[in-house]
Amino acid sequence: MLEKRQAILKGARAVFGRDGYTRASIDAIAAEAGVSSRTLYNHFGDKEGLFRAVLMDSSVAVTTAQQALLERHFHKFRDPATDLYDLAVEWVGGTETHPEHFALVRQIVAEANRLPLDVLREWQRIGPKATRAALREHLLEAGRAGLLAIDEENADRATRHWALFTAGAVQIESAQGALPLEPEAFERLVREGVELFLQLYGKQAA
Repeated sequence: MLEKRQAILKGARAVFGRDGYTRASIDAIAAEAGVSSRTLYNHFGDKEGLFRAVLMDSSVAVTTAQQALLERHFHKFRDPATDLYDLAVEWVGGTETHPEHFALVRQIVAEANRLPLDVLREWQRIGPKATRAALREHLLEAGRAGLLAIDEENADRATRHWALFTAGAVQIESAQGALPLEPEAFERLVREGVELFLQLYGKQAA
């Protein structure tokens, strides 16, 4: 039963990421998962229930991976310019590490006004907000260690700026990850984002 459920979630994630919530059909998802439509309904009730399960399952997996990435990079955080750049390359490159999840996120952005609000709020809570909370704590720790000019007063702003300067710049240039960037362009955008972040929150800004 667990294997069948995972097959349905995997198939549904692919179809929702490709077709979006509104256009995705239960028959297409069942075919992708290699199960009958009846089996799908038995497990998840309806399309909304399936979408909720897919989004939460995928978000938890990606959030866990991103939190581990943060832990790994900040564990050896000594040289802000170099270490933040290395973190940003892997952080922003997560769209390639988890392509089906971020295809799903692009569909959510496009169809937000058609999706149940409680589903969107729960996704934000266990996905983006949970990741940002972990990043905030790591940035605060670096501030306490004297490596960055970050404290409780500006930690929320610094966390937002990190996302905007690094991931935000790449998302704008790549149409939310739909258009691949040349490696040189990707690296330039990331480096510019880190440099801008350090202008505001590097030790010299204290």
